[in-house]
Amino acid sequence: MIKIKSCIVSILFLIPFFLFAQDKSNTDKVFIIDIKRKAEKFKQDVNFNKAQTFFFEKNWDSTLVYSMKQLSFNKKSELTDYSYYFRALSFKEKKLFKEAKKEFNKISSVFKFYYKVKINLGEIALEQNEFKEALQYFQETEKLPVNISYNVYRSNILHDIGLCYLHLEKFDKAEEFLFKASNLQEKQKDTLLLIGSYMDIATLYYEQYKDNQAIPYFEKAYHLSKKVKSFELKRTAALNMAVVEENRKDFPKALVYRKEFETWKDSLSDQNKVWAIADLEKKFAVKQKQKEVNVLEAENNLKAAERNGFIISSVLLLFLFGTGVYFYRQKVKNSKIILEQKNELDELNATKDKLFSIVSHDLRSSVNALKTSNGKLIENLESKNFTELDVLLHNNSSIANGAYNLLDNLLNWALMQTKQGYFFQESLHLVSIVQHVEYNYKPLMLNKNIKFKNEVVPSDYVFADMDSLKIVIRNFLDNAIKFSKENGSISIYSRPSSEDFCYLVIEDTGLGMNNETREELLKDTVLLSKKKNDEIIGTGLGMQLCKSMIHKNGGKLEIESEENVGTKIIIALQKFKNHG
Repeated sequence: MIKIKSCIVSILFLIPFFLFAQDKSNTDKVFIIDIKRKAEKFKQDVNFNKAQTFFFEKNWDSTLVYSMKQLSFNKKSELTDYSYYFRALSFKEKKLFKEAKKEFNKISSVFKFYYKVKINLGEIALEQNEFKEALQYFQETEKLPVNISYNVYRSNILHDIGLCYLHLEKFDKAEEFLFKASNLQEKQKDTLLLIGSYMDIATLYYEQYKDNQAIPYFEKAYHLSKKVKSFELKRTAALNMAVVEENRKDFPKALVYRKEFETWKDSLSDQNKVWAIADLEKKFAVKQKQKEVNVLEAENNLKAAERNGFIISSVLLLFLFGTGVYFYRQKVKNSKIILEQKNELDELNATKDKLFSIVSHDLRSSVNALKTSNGKLIENLESKNFTELDVLLHNNSSIANGAYNLLDNLLNWALMQTKQGYFFQESLHLVSIVQHVEYNYKPLMLNKNIKFKNEVVPSDYVFADMDSLKIVIRNFLDNAIKFSKENGSISIYSRPSSEDFCYLVIEDTGLGMNNETREELLKDTVLLSKKKNDEIIGTGLGMQLCKSMIHKNGGKLEIESEENVGTKIIIALQKFKNHG
């Protein structure tokens, strides 16, 4: 989900700037009227009149030229701030933010529309990811007394303050201001801005992994987008809903939204491009026909020469035929190689997808638990509650150990899937291997006051890879400790062996499992196990890894279990028949 979320955030953070500019162009009537009055009052100032004309036509280059002329040749203070404002906004629209800031800073604080300067400086800072600076400008504007000319900006300012806090990861503040903005937009019935606000509120919750709170706002934005004419908003809303449904594994709905996204992408706004392409294709077709005519004329001229060179042509055809057969065989050979490479890439892709799924869903739980525990640790450290500190430290150790085991299992699983791991079967003294693994887990068993017995027959030798056997025993012993209650017991012992196999049994007095869960775990196709106890972290990857390694060593796996009684893991390993 993390990756998908990042995509959603990057899309949504672009929207407010577009909406903000659109809103001002439709509502800032007071500013427009004031400039028109100045132009009427100073008709003789040709440069100012041309500058304001080009300004409203959004011809930014010409605006820059004539506003500069106005500043150079006419020093009338009443028009100076307007000229600087024209230049600053022109630079801003051309994405020349450094020059725009210089021009905005030249405007005096007595300028009638100085609040617009603050807003624009805030927008520039936001564009440049200078969020603290942007926040300062917007807060200064937000504190101004509300009047008719300023009120049209209020919802935008509240929204931009919320965005700044969101970027600064001050989520409570971001939530407060984004909701203030959306409430004001609802009263103003400003559908365009409201869609952007709903999307950013959804992003806010997604950033905090509050998916259940985020999704309703994506849905609100989507339904509102049906009422507006903006194809960009319709596309974005549909794309967000597609990502949401993909995240929820509802792929049929996601496909519907994807198709809707593509529909808006190919909207009527692109019709001019279609006509242009059709015109180019027509010209290209005419040229091709002309080429064909030229080729036919050349062929007619060559026919006479071909009659005299029949023998040479026959030899040449035979040569070309032989060359064609050679290249055809090469093509078939290359196709087989490409097909094999494709199959390998598909397998690697499937492996990658599984790994991403495990990392995103399971490491997140461990890290979040560690984060919560660390917060409590800091609180108890400040209050000097040493008893609770000891409990929390042991808890952190358990979480870290679980995360480490998960990562270790991921590494070994990935090495197996990509066939990069070292694997060498040899004669192994079974009791020595068990003792080696047992030594590393004694502190964990002491922590839960678990009694441990190693009753493996010393005469048992098995034919297996040492590293993979240790991984199998370690995983099952770790599970036995994890699912055992305090004051429980764990035993590792040998069952009577057969002619071909030694049987190693790992028995615990833990939670146990029902028959349905036991059969599910033994299936080869199951990667992730279902967790009965949510307080115990487990992914099922360890079980899948153990099954694969036991199978690779030529062994078998059986499970005997009863709920609230305990579990027996029975591993059948090949005997080393040549020993002794």
